[in-house]
Amino acid sequence: MDYTFLLVIALILLSTKVLGLASEKVHMPQVVGALIAGLLLGPSVFNIVSETDFLMKASEIGVIILMFTAGLDTDLDELKQTGFASFIIALIGVIVPLVGGLGCYLLFDSNGGDPQNMLKAIFIGVVLTATSVSITVETLREMGKLKSKVGTAILGAAVIDDILGIIVLTVLTGFTDPDVQPLMVFGRIALFFVFLGIIGIIMHKAFSKMDSVWSKHRRIAIYALAFCFLLSFVAEHFFGIADITGAYFAGLILCNISDTREYAAKKLTVLSYMLFSPLFFASIGIKTELHGLTGMMVLFAVVLTLIAILSKVIGCGLGAKLMGFQTYDALSVGLGMVSRGEVALIVAQKGEQAGLIDPHFFPPIVLMVIVTTLITPVLLKFGMKRQTPANTEFVNGEAVRMPKTDHI
Repeated sequence: MDYTFLLVIALILLSTKVLGLASEKVHMPQVVGALIAGLLLGPSVFNIVSETDFLMKASEIGVIILMFTAGLDTDLDELKQTGFASFIIALIGVIVPLVGGLGCYLLFDSNGGDPQNMLKAIFIGVVLTATSVSITVETLREMGKLKSKVGTAILGAAVIDDILGIIVLTVLTGFTDPDVQPLMVFGRIALFFVFLGIIGIIMHKAFSKMDSVWSKHRRIAIYALAFCFLLSFVAEHFFGIADITGAYFAGLILCNISDTREYAAKKLTVLSYMLFSPLFFASIGIKTELHGLTGMMVLFAVVLTLIAILSKVIGCGLGAKLMGFQTYDALSVGLGMVSRGEVALIVAQKGEQAGLIDPHFFPPIVLMVIVTTLITPVLLKFGMKRQTPANTEFVNGEAVRMPKTDHI
């Protein structure tokens, strides 16, 4: 038996932690350091670690746990509060980047001989629809504006954005088999959501019952993780839907069972943080071959990054403006949605596995993710210099100015 995998794990854990802490020192998320660690270890720089079957499967577990905890962390009450406004912001914030990414791909690669060329173009757009608000949340918290109207709108829109993105991802991966008919794809997706509704009701009741008996027992976290893996397997194996979709919705099913949610998220965060997340993010860097970056691909990376920034600012900002936000608040909402982070990496990885992203397009996507993640806090701090009016409230899902009242 070859025990080299133990050395690989040790190298990845140490390098991602050291470079992650270095990223934090310059007020950047640790994911940036983890990506750089993967690039350094991989064939792009020192060529110490290569992609193996073990690393692929371990990183897949990592991404499933990440999506599950993202579902667990969803605040349904917050979604209800922002409601329709967040939905419109997210919807336009998905459509504009989708079109922008599609156009960018066709501009640089119009290979009409590839029967999946249009699917590949759309998938680049799907990567741009992703939003990672982890860096935005930290920036808003530092500024004391996490619970402001802008902060609440960003968080609500980001959750809906992820759900819409996952649905588009699900539809698109369903078309990767040229022999599959469109009606069959949509039928399969419809059946999955029917199944999800039924299993969601059953499991929600089961976990609610367990929550009242074993709320702080380790078995709750184990049962929750087992449910996540089972739903991920069922989604992929029986419905042909990405396993991360099953993982995300498993988290959503359990997200409003208070004690189960908090305890499971706490335990799984430790598991993810200590092992699987570093392996996933490092694997992205390891599989990225920067030596393949031609002059054309560098130009593609620059254009893709500009489109990634502008499409979110314009799309989400326009949605916020339509919902009654002041112009400077609408701009802040758009800036807060720019970061792609781990969500875009997750989507890109699924695209590569499905054959929807050619290897030479992967490095520009990684560079786009790094730049948008680095630039978001700077843009957000600049955009939120002006204060949101204190008398702005949500009424029927829209942000409106309320009449001032004198307090005695």
